[in-house]
Amino acid sequence: MLPRGRPRALGAAALLLLLAVGFFLFGGDLEYGRLRGAASLDGELTRDHNRSACLPLRSLLPKCELLHVAIVCAGYNSSRDVVTLVKSMLFYRKNPLHLHLVTDEVARNILETLFHTWMVPAVRVSFYNTSKFQSQVSWIPNTHYSGLYGLLKLVLPDALPPDLARVIVLDTDVTFASDIAELWAFFAHFSDKQMIGLVENQSNWYLGNLWKNHRPWPALGRGFNTGVILLWLDRLRQAGWEQMWKVTARRLLLTLSSTSLADQDIFNAVIKEHPGLVLLLPCLWNVQLSDHTLAERCYSEASDLKVIHWNSPKKLRVKNKDVEFFRNLHLTFLEYDGNLLRRELFGCPSQPPPQAEQRQRALAHLDEEDACFEFQQQRLTVHRVHLTFLPLDLLPSELHDVTLVAQLSVDRLQMLEALCSHWPGPMSLALYLTDAEAQQFLRFVEASKVLSARSNVAYHVVYREGPLYPVNHLRNVALAQARTSHVFLSDIDFLPAYSLYNYLRASIEQLDLSSQRKTALVVPAFESLHYRLSFPTSKAELLALLDAGSLHTFRYDVWPQGHTPTDYARWREAQAPYQVQWAADYEPYVVVPRECPRYDSRFVGFGWNKVAHIVELDAQEYEFLVLPEAFTIHMPHAPSLDISRFRSSPAYRDCLHALKDEFHQDLSRHYGAAALKYLTALQRSRSST
Repeated sequence: MLPRGRPRALGAAALLLLLAVGFFLFGGDLEYGRLRGAASLDGELTRDHNRSACLPLRSLLPKCELLHVAIVCAGYNSSRDVVTLVKSMLFYRKNPLHLHLVTDEVARNILETLFHTWMVPAVRVSFYNTSKFQSQVSWIPNTHYSGLYGLLKLVLPDALPPDLARVIVLDTDVTFASDIAELWAFFAHFSDKQMIGLVENQSNWYLGNLWKNHRPWPALGRGFNTGVILLWLDRLRQAGWEQMWKVTARRLLLTLSSTSLADQDIFNAVIKEHPGLVLLLPCLWNVQLSDHTLAERCYSEASDLKVIHWNSPKKLRVKNKDVEFFRNLHLTFLEYDGNLLRRELFGCPSQPPPQAEQRQRALAHLDEEDACFEFQQQRLTVHRVHLTFLPLDLLPSELHDVTLVAQLSVDRLQMLEALCSHWPGPMSLALYLTDAEAQQFLRFVEASKVLSARSNVAYHVVYREGPLYPVNHLRNVALAQARTSHVFLSDIDFLPAYSLYNYLRASIEQLDLSSQRKTALVVPAFESLHYRLSFPTSKAELLALLDAGSLHTFRYDVWPQGHTPTDYARWREAQAPYQVQWAADYEPYVVVPRECPRYDSRFVGFGWNKVAHIVELDAQEYEFLVLPEAFTIHMPHAPSLDISRFRSSPAYRDCLHALKDEFHQDLSRHYGAAALKYLTALQRSRSST
């Protein structure tokens, strides 16, 4: 069970709560708007709004009413935060949702892919580009850490569709502990003149007594916090909201140099002048956690918390005696398996996403008694994908630049630091993780001096689902996000030569390999059987280790056909790149243009996944050039579960054979007679074994 909000039990308060709920059941809740107004005539906030007895009943809503939620989200970190917020909303919700996301290009790229692959039923997502609205607020000086984006909630009545009448507006750092429909139900309590629903600010900021010469913007009493807002949009438009807030802001900026709390300062200044605009919401719908907070006054009388707001740059490190409780609530959703939130809303018919519908039709045709059922099922799985999980700061790409592309799971995280020390250039890595493992990865990077210092490594999280490792899908995710002209298609358990990045860039330029030229540069692969290796700094040192038996050509003993065509004997003496021909089962590590063919995602688990890609390159008439000074070395590690299954299970190997046959049939259909050599090679390979 997920935790419900109750830091302490209060017997008397519980009794009052029961009486209050009884009052609601007999119609008392409809009086909330009149009895709990935003402000009295003398401008002082009423003080009895915090009791949970004031909560409206969810049952006032039509069963399947569509709820609208707007969120401003910009950058990499906010995109991660918004996912936790959305997971908490989805866990409790019983209504269809329409998310209106105001994003920059970074956040849109991340979240568009995430929601497309998440495929949550009864959730629509619309995007609005922040660049269209920035000019409306860019004239406002703002010292808050949210910067320009922290002011954009002011323009939502004009930014959102004109036919959208009401919306809940949320900060990205809030966590729900209740059904959002209960919050939406407060719209029923607005008077004819009220347009904004807000919770009182739970600090003394706007009282102006925190330190000497503290000059906050004007507000009613303690003012209001804008982490959770109900906006009655069409009323605001009719009242001339845009003119209202701009006139107020311009006048106050004559004496106040900037906003300190972004949009919150301007909302409060407008409400100070027009107190009739606001409906005061119970504090439980925005319990504000920071180092300077009066939140305890709110939740000490609470039965159930509704929304927790981590309104501090320090987030989970705030000083609060109950912070462990709040932290656990937040971490529960942070690590919650988002795949479980794909459940249907029973009783609320909705059109499933097209990709979900196609997948269901394909799954319906599978035979669960088939020995290869899990292979077929895995290839139809749509994995959630969170692109650029960590901030990325790539320099403008040069004409002849190369990105290392690889994939990994949580048991290979320890290899990242060594890889970063060997490859200074850009990397695009796909990580196959659970939600909990993604947080483990985040902590791992933050604690690593090597990894935290790198800003040119793009990490893309593909969330784990199904029994088999989707190796080629992971490679495709990483490959699609590369931004350089060329990519080095590697594996995470290989360490490239220290000089390889610069050598590859120089080779691409010297060989005049444009992104249109179909050339695959082969990087010869070696392996060490020792966990500790004095890594060679040159080809001469590598050859010495090879002759001494400390290094070997890769898989020379178990899979020689995978790399024999590279012609290692010729490589030893080579002074210039030389061409080699494709041969059956060849799977070298190559540098190719970014627009190269994608990997065949039907190959999951272990076996033939790289081989099929090299076949595709050859079928498209790529030439293979071996580089004379390039090398990469495989480092030893424990075998994966998939390779163990391949070695121990004849049924597993039979399924792989079936995938090969299907792959070759598709080759024949696509390339015609030119594909006969691949089928012939496959048959020879089988007859020889």
